[in-house]
Amino acid sequence: MTDDAQKWIRNYGPKPQVGGFSAACSSDNAIVTDTILTILKEGGNAIDATIAGCMVQAAIEPFMTNHAGTVTLLYHEAKTGRRYQLDSAGFLPHDLPPFRPLPPRSHGWGATAPAACLPGFMPGIKAMYERFGTMPWRRLCEDAIRWAEEGHPVSTFEYSVNIWLQEFMTYFPEGRAFFQPGGHFVPVGERFRLPDLARTLRGVAEDGPGHMIEGPWARDFVAKANAMGWRIGLEHMTATPPRWIEPFSFRHHDHEVLSLAPPQQQGISLCFMTGVLRHLGIRDVEPGSAEHLFWMAHTLRSCFFHTGMLGDPIVSDYGFDQLCDEDFQAGCARMIRGVMPKVDLTQHVRMTAGPGLVGHKIPDTGLPTRADAGSKPSMGSCELAVVDGDGNWVQMMNTMQSGGIPGMVVGGVAMAGTHASLSGVNGFIGARLAKGARLRQPVGNTIVYRDGVPVMSLGTPGNPHCTTIQVLTNLLDFGMTPEAAIDAPRLLPLGEDGSLTIEDRISPAALAGLERLGVQTRALGAYDWPMGSFQMCFRDPATGALGAAADPRRCGVADGIA
Repeated sequence: MTDDAQKWIRNYGPKPQVGGFSAACSSDNAIVTDTILTILKEGGNAIDATIAGCMVQAAIEPFMTNHAGTVTLLYHEAKTGRRYQLDSAGFLPHDLPPFRPLPPRSHGWGATAPAACLPGFMPGIKAMYERFGTMPWRRLCEDAIRWAEEGHPVSTFEYSVNIWLQEFMTYFPEGRAFFQPGGHFVPVGERFRLPDLARTLRGVAEDGPGHMIEGPWARDFVAKANAMGWRIGLEHMTATPPRWIEPFSFRHHDHEVLSLAPPQQQGISLCFMTGVLRHLGIRDVEPGSAEHLFWMAHTLRSCFFHTGMLGDPIVSDYGFDQLCDEDFQAGCARMIRGVMPKVDLTQHVRMTAGPGLVGHKIPDTGLPTRADAGSKPSMGSCELAVVDGDGNWVQMMNTMQSGGIPGMVVGGVAMAGTHASLSGVNGFIGARLAKGARLRQPVGNTIVYRDGVPVMSLGTPGNPHCTTIQVLTNLLDFGMTPEAAIDAPRLLPLGEDGSLTIEDRISPAALAGLERLGVQTRALGAYDWPMGSFQMCFRDPATGALGAAADPRRCGVADGIA
């Protein structure tokens, strides 16, 4: 690995929180963090820095995000105290049937292939810039063009994801030419150059975001779609503009939690789960104990079902208020408390455990063996947390999910489509073919206030529907530091078979306690990358200085300006 590669690659592992800053940021890549801080030092605000960071991120992490995917944003404006939510998720044409160019099971996600989806990334970036941007547009594109042209050094994380996704990425010849120049994935430490993307981004710098919305790239995208059999027209590209929405907020003890309002499900789900856990008495149990994990696993499962009934208010009224009703939350807590066994079920667990469960133990340790099927990686996403020197806070996700033609590459932009469910109750991504409707997704953007002032912001890709509440509980209920809250083991919702899938750093006492409660455990790795990559900024309550933290599960870097 070259010295230059070593400068930019940060692999998995513990990353201590940093602080004492007047401005701070956290991203999942050292290059992105460097761009954000450079823009802030040049006088840009948090939105300028975020736009430049997103443009770079989609140029150096094509395995996680792209310029044709989705963006969502929470923004606290310091001078007015106003809070903003931007929803620019991808969307499906309401007047065309779903288009699925990949055959089922060709991509590793089961029986249903992903559907093609209209891009939301560039329309969202345009909306952000027009409302809050201050720096010249060309400047915000410069770093992305340079990195696409010169190439970025490949990390072990990127290479491993490429191998896992190769069946999907390389299905079409365009994907093979993009991801495997010379016939193979670019090795770790070598530079991955994207000259076609650099040409597209030069067009974006010259023409503005419209280059990819109704301009030359958009026309090429429509032509490729038509050639493949997806009968969209250029008018579809602008049929569902980005939507500025009043964010959703709720009280939790001494804090106000701000998160995404519908059509996104995260705000409602966080309100529901914090309420249920509050009624269960989560503050009275030991963090990491069997009781804590039992309550959390059952609350996640309950929420996963209930929030699957939500969607875009354009389509239906839905029962949003019900999930936020204290009496309803208390009733759900009583039901969960009622399933906690009164007798010791250790013997039951040991006689009924299947392969990969607690009945198959590593000798002398008492820990379960790894599950045969762990936390299935989702399509990639990236989170950004930024606070500028004026006190403007940004928490944002950009993602390859829900944008473009799955497996196809146009103008150097490799796309993923969407895995949305189009019918029934689904707790992850849902869609209805209705005019103006957007996808419902579990994006985790969150800002926490105390006495009306932001004190922390956080978010993550990788199962945010279940990981965001765990980190929030660690912070707000257990009083952990940001570093400890992000580091703590994470779990998935209780499984259909009653098992609990969790990172394997739980204590032997907690494991034995779960057995007594009748819960079989499946082990993930110590720091399982599909379980998220939290990017977080916070304000030190003692000094007022800003700090930042990055997740050990991926390659994130937190930093700031003194």
